[in-house]
Amino acid sequence: MNHPILDQIHALRAELAPGDTAPALVTALADGTAPRSALAELAAQQHRIIRSDRRSLLLLAGRCADRPVSAWFATMAEGESAALRTLPDLGAAVGLDRRALKSHPPLPGCQAYPHYLAWLALNGEPDATAVALVANFAAWGGYCATIAQALRHQYGFSDGACAFFDFFARPAPELEQQAADALGPGRLDEPTLDTAREYGLLLQGYEYLFWDTLGVIDA
Repeated sequence: MNHPILDQIHALRAELAPGDTAPALVTALADGTAPRSALAELAAQQHRIIRSDRRSLLLLAGRCADRPVSAWFATMAEGESAALRTLPDLGAAVGLDRRALKSHPPLPGCQAYPHYLAWLALNGEPDATAVALVANFAAWGGYCATIAQALRHQYGFSDGACAFFDFFARPAPELEQQAADALGPGRLDEPTLDTAREYGLLLQGYEYLFWDTLGVIDA
């Protein structure tokens, strides 16, 4: 039997679902027409994003250190650290060494998402932030699964070069369950759900902006 909060998270996820149309870059990667320059930009921008998101999640963990959800944010931050360790192999596959990954200039449209998460880390309501993050797992994970398959079959990338996308493509039922357990035994109240919806819509919008920004990069 599902946790009542998990049911609420799944309902919010369905409400926020982006639909069947994938971002242009994901579609181009799937059919092998995306330029490697777009992949290089994706790797470099994600290097900045992951480092920022990790710090934001640790800040959220610190803000609610006396509550169970703190440990969930800390676990999420550990996941960002694991993902960061996979990026050098992806960078190498697209011609970026470690120094180039770190020094590559940011694109505003790509960095809007981590900037908003940093705002949430300082100003957001932690329970609503956790719900919004969990509700948006599936869309990002689905895109990563498509890209991982495309890089292997269309671009001939190694497993190591695909590891970043493999990491996020894996279903995360344990993280979802842990979030629900940390948020309490009963259902979330309506104000928290309304706030989570607001956060989730903005996170989703900034993720769309990330893909739209990368989608206009030419070879």
